[in-house]
Amino acid sequence: MKIRIGNGYDIHCLVSERPLILGGVKIPHEKGLLGHSDADVLTHAIMDAMLGALSLGDIGHYFPPSDPKWAGADSLVLLSQVNQLIKEKGWQVNNIDSVIVAERPKLKPHIPIMRDRLSTVLQINASQISIKATTNEKLGPEGREEGISAYAVALLVSLEPEENIY
Repeated sequence: MKIRIGNGYDIHCLVSERPLILGGVKIPHEKGLLGHSDADVLTHAIMDAMLGALSLGDIGHYFPPSDPKWAGADSLVLLSQVNQLIKEKGWQVNNIDSVIVAERPKLKPHIPIMRDRLSTVLQINASQISIKATTNEKLGPEGREEGISAYAVALLVSLEPEENIY
């Protein structure tokens, strides 16, 4: 089986008067993430992991913050485009493992819907997506509630049939 692994990371500042969107889910909180798009750090980290697995650069290459057409963009729409790109290259997502780092809000109740939304866009089963949430124990920008970050690893498998080696 041909496989490729990529990792991704993203962090955005928390600010007033912005919605908090993680994994395509709007989460009740007094602050949201600042960014050119919807600033969904989880989805951004997943996209970077997928692109990295195939050495295709990062999301800034495909959706540059300097381009006004991406202002306020729904990151799930961007994820769909990245998924289409990797399929055109002959690959598909086998599984994703990810971590969101935030002091608040508590994210555990929102994880099942995040998994459902992401799996629908990626056209895989929700059981192929792991999302964990942790605090930073009051350390760093996440710990001071200045921002939220996310890490992701994506395993891609080839859509091409395996050659018979025997």
